[in-house]
Amino acid sequence: MSNLLASSSSPYLRQHAENPVHWREWSDEAFAQARRRDVPILLSVGYAACHWCHVMAHETFEDPALAAQMNEGFVCVKVDREERPDIDAIYMAATVAMTGQGGWPMTCFLTPDGEPFYCGTYYPPEPRGGMPGFGQVLHAITSTWQDRRDEVHQAAQSVTEHLRTNSGAIPPGPGIDGQLLAAAVASVLADEDHAAGGFGGAPKFPPSATLEGLLRAYELGGDQNALAAAERACSAMARGGLYDQLAGGFARYTVDAGWVVPHFEKMLYDNALLLRAYAHLARRTGDPLALRVVDETVGFLDDALWTGHGYASSLDADTEGVEGLTYVWTPAQLRDVLGEDDGAWSAATFTVTAEGTFEDGASTLQLLRDPDDLNRFASVRARLLAARAQRPQPTRDDKVVLAWNALAITALAEAGATLDRPAWIERAAQIADTLWALHRVDGDLRRVSLGGRVGAPQAALDDHAAFVTALLTLHQVTGDLRWRENALTLLDAAIDRFADPDAPGAYFDAPPGALITRPRDPVDGATPAGASLLAEALLTASLLAPDEGEAARYATLCDQSLARAGLILEKMPRSAGHWLAVALARLAGPWQVAVAQSDSSDGELAAQVRRVVPGGTVVVAGARDSLPLLQDRGPVDGADAAYLCRGTVCGLPVTSANDLSFD
Repeated sequence: MSNLLASSSSPYLRQHAENPVHWREWSDEAFAQARRRDVPILLSVGYAACHWCHVMAHETFEDPALAAQMNEGFVCVKVDREERPDIDAIYMAATVAMTGQGGWPMTCFLTPDGEPFYCGTYYPPEPRGGMPGFGQVLHAITSTWQDRRDEVHQAAQSVTEHLRTNSGAIPPGPGIDGQLLAAAVASVLADEDHAAGGFGGAPKFPPSATLEGLLRAYELGGDQNALAAAERACSAMARGGLYDQLAGGFARYTVDAGWVVPHFEKMLYDNALLLRAYAHLARRTGDPLALRVVDETVGFLDDALWTGHGYASSLDADTEGVEGLTYVWTPAQLRDVLGEDDGAWSAATFTVTAEGTFEDGASTLQLLRDPDDLNRFASVRARLLAARAQRPQPTRDDKVVLAWNALAITALAEAGATLDRPAWIERAAQIADTLWALHRVDGDLRRVSLGGRVGAPQAALDDHAAFVTALLTLHQVTGDLRWRENALTLLDAAIDRFADPDAPGAYFDAPPGALITRPRDPVDGATPAGASLLAEALLTASLLAPDEGEAARYATLCDQSLARAGLILEKMPRSAGHWLAVALARLAGPWQVAVAQSDSSDGELAAQVRRVVPGGTVVVAGARDSLPLLQDRGPVDGADAAYLCRGTVCGLPVTSANDLSFD
């Protein structure tokens, strides 16, 4: 018998629909029932690709005795952290405050007013490794609730007050200038792992936003060390086990510092952000490895994540409950598929050893050097991929998350325009059209959809901000005015809904609501912070808005946002990669290029311009007066002409992209 999760818009919640636990979604009714029954809320937060979430589900939530204990003593609420990042942020902060660490699955016990009084992460069904069994935890919570209610409320009020105190706006920091940004880049470079590439140690995550910042430090400031670090990181990730050497696409992270053994889940946001970074590296350097990764990552998105309504959120870390089952190989398995000669050659090429690099003598595939025979390599890859397709496959979370798809739109549109792949621009526009039609309900954005049906959760700040930038990017590469109009409509809505009226330049991550506090986190993480995404949207809009007054307002808001990022850039620059990218573009000008096209234009000058401009540059192309940047600017002697502008000052027109100077 199904519980109340069977019709959820979250595949993660649906995975728990047949649990004997009487799960509910987060709702006013759930808390009202807790008040009527005078029991706590048991809040469980996770996501579909999470390995330990599956472990706890199978060990605990499918256990009839433990489920009965949960049902008797609690109102049980399941939350998908990807669908409700606001709830996840609040109670993860509580978990970290209580335990010193966080993670998923997250398990919190709340009063019927939503105040947390006991939090943790994974609990085994029986005592193990110094951890109490979940039944013991449930018994202790119930006893405390019944016999020491005053202590519960005291703890809950203390934690809630801590959360509210720490949800204030970050104060303005040091001014955004060349010295601060150079110091931020130097600090990031000082933390580089020169041996293995990337930054920091194990577990090692792809530094997606940081790569964008480093590439702009090179393009806008000529920092060769920043470019070299970005190249080393991109090469190491693309050659290691983090990257799927057969089908393309990046895993979420590696458990080691050498990029060898991934945590096998693949997230849309990682691949969208890395697609953007590799595309920028490829257009700037022409690196063949980066070009191949871009092409294969787009292939992965379309082949593995396309739902017909946008890109799916993720592929699971597990296959039939086993990590890596789909992806790892032994030398014997390679020989079985390829024969003796090709099997031995592929084992050497992909670093598949007798000892194994993973578990039970199996290895992840790496490509530590280019193969010595490209035709043989192509044949081997095709045969291995076909054989792998016959194995059990990881499940897919088909939930379409607005922000993550918006990141993909931006990456596809930029890559398509700079690498001459018009089909990628068409796919980006297709997704944008679908999101605009499906995820707007009565003019307001919703965060998720599933199977073409929009979910109830309201869109967060990152959804709005990333979508604005995506639409403005489409406007630039297509010249279509509707993208700009839609983007500015959303941008104004985001400012109205998320701005902190008491702290100019500060924004909340979640829309107004009935939660115990309104979360915000301006620090860039696995995805850029909503506030840094909004800063990018504001900067781009300030250069494209047709009304001068509105353009000036967006520029002012961008500067106010960047002013509040000063402390992050100064104190923790590795967690400010997207802030760094936006700040560098702002400080450089920002640059704008208007390409005035003749009636017979073949578009080649605009294409060349897009290939050579620094990241963050706004580029528009069209006929004279068709866009604000093209007003009173036309071709020269019948030939397309590019006008380079910085702020309100523009240079003389040039007819070759090579004549543009960004000094």
